[in-house]
Amino acid sequence: MRVGVVDLGTNSTRMLVADVADGAVWEIDRRTEVTRLGDGLETTGRLSEDAMARVHEVVGHHVQAFAAHRCQASVAVMTSAFRDAVNGAAFGDEIEERHGLEARVLTGEQEARLTFLGAAAGRTASDGGAICVIDVGGGSTELVTGRDGEVEAHASLQLGVVRHTERHLHSDPPADEELQALADDVRATLREALPDPARYAITAGVAVAGTPTSCAAILQELEPYDRERVEGYPLELAACEELLARLADMPLAQRCQLTGLHPDRAPTIVAGVVILVEALRLLDLDRITVSERDILHGAALERAGFGKTR
Repeated sequence: MRVGVVDLGTNSTRMLVADVADGAVWEIDRRTEVTRLGDGLETTGRLSEDAMARVHEVVGHHVQAFAAHRCQASVAVMTSAFRDAVNGAAFGDEIEERHGLEARVLTGEQEARLTFLGAAAGRTASDGGAICVIDVGGGSTELVTGRDGEVEAHASLQLGVVRHTERHLHSDPPADEELQALADDVRATLREALPDPARYAITAGVAVAGTPTSCAAILQELEPYDRERVEGYPLELAACEELLARLADMPLAQRCQLTGLHPDRAPTIVAGVVILVEALRLLDLDRITVSERDILHGAALERAGFGKTR
């Protein structure tokens, strides 16, 4: 079955066209636009008219691509910003009505399970331990643990690159006290959600979404971006810590020029790396595997009838 998926996140709107058969996904077309739907949400509690207009425009282009690729089914999945905003549900209805998509505002549990379904497909820990998938999003971070393709535990946390940039980072470049407050906030949230991560017997990790893929691209100095070199990249905690220090010392204009980092991700990448570093420390992982497969692939599998999570 050929499936089209739109993922409407807090920071980006992404699209996947894929053929799905026998529980496997073959990409046909994939696109990402940083639409910043969550701009100002931390302060106002609402999705702004400008942000919603940006998303409508991009979704319209994606729906045209679905038609051009002759997709047999399509779905839009909506995550943290839609859950948190007072007008999120109404905007979800608009997406469905205007663009003719089956639109779903995912709960944190559904988001976590779809992410694990996409990222962990075909992956196992070499020692038989559990895998933890870390998805650092714009408004939330999902930590999903499981083995042999089955979810054992998950946590959907109010940690996000847009949310925490707006909450803590107000100087350019960020001041030391702002970075410390950000790290303290992230660490406290993680420890509250996972007071004893060792009990899950996590021995391997997979990181998805824009923060880890950007880290892999920066460290390899990829220009242009190369998905094949990002997929499976072993991201070391020590390298992330060094990269964080480097990024936090740069003004925004300099980060926008950094090889491997898309300029649209430059405003939020510091918060993203802080979240990733603190998660790895809590989980006692000294490295993590970067994956290009994520909630888009999980939603495609589910829409085609594999790995039901409803």
